[in-house]
Amino acid sequence: MTFAFRGFALAAAVLTASCAVGQDKDWVALFDGKTMAGWEMIGNENSKWQVQDGAICGSGPASMLVCTKGPFKNFRYRAEIKINDGGNSGLYFRTTRRPGFTDGYEAQIDSTHRDPIRTGSLYGMCHVYKRLVEPDEWFTYEIQVQDGVWRGRPVTKIKITVNDDELYEYFDFDQTFKEGYFAFQQHDPGSKVCIRKVEVMELE
Repeated sequence: MTFAFRGFALAAAVLTASCAVGQDKDWVALFDGKTMAGWEMIGNENSKWQVQDGAICGSGPASMLVCTKGPFKNFRYRAEIKINDGGNSGLYFRTTRRPGFTDGYEAQIDSTHRDPIRTGSLYGMCHVYKRLVEPDEWFTYEIQVQDGVWRGRPVTKIKITVNDDELYEYFDFDQTFKEGYFAFQQHDPGSKVCIRKVEVMELE
C-alpha cells in the first residue's frame, strides 16, 4: 500500500496498536434510517440529499450535509458508505457547523475519480493511492480521534480503518482542528454518495 505524508505531523507505523484511550461509551445512531432528521444541507440549493432504501444519498452540485448534533471532540465514528464509479466525496469530522470543503479533517471517499487520492486517505495529510474498495459497493469507514500527549508533545491522534482493516494512526502535532461536527461532501454533479448506519461513540 502506498502512503504520502505531508506537513509537520507524524504518521505512526501502519497496522500497529495505539495506546488505550479511556473508557468507551455506547454507540449512538446519528441517522434513523428513514428521515433526514438531524442533518442539514449546506451549499448549492440545487444539490440534492434524500433518503433512498434506508440510506441518505447525495447528488447534484457541490454541497455539504452536516449532522446538527455536536460538537464532538474525542470519539469513534463509523458509517457504511457507497460511492459511484467516477464519484468523489468526503467524510468530515471536527468541522464547522456550516462548512466548506477545507473546514475540518476529511477522510477521502474515492474509488475511481480522476483525483488519485483514494478512500482511506486523510486528505492533505496522509494519502492512500491504492484502491481499497470498489465503486458502487458498501464499505465501512471508521475514524477514531483522541487528543493526548506523545513524548511530551500535545497531539491529536487519528486512526483510520476501512472494512475492519486498520490502515494507520496519524499524529497531528499541529492539532489543526480542535472539535466540531460531522459532515459528508457532495463533490460534483458526476458524483453520488450514499451513507447509512452512521454512529458515534464518545471517548473519555
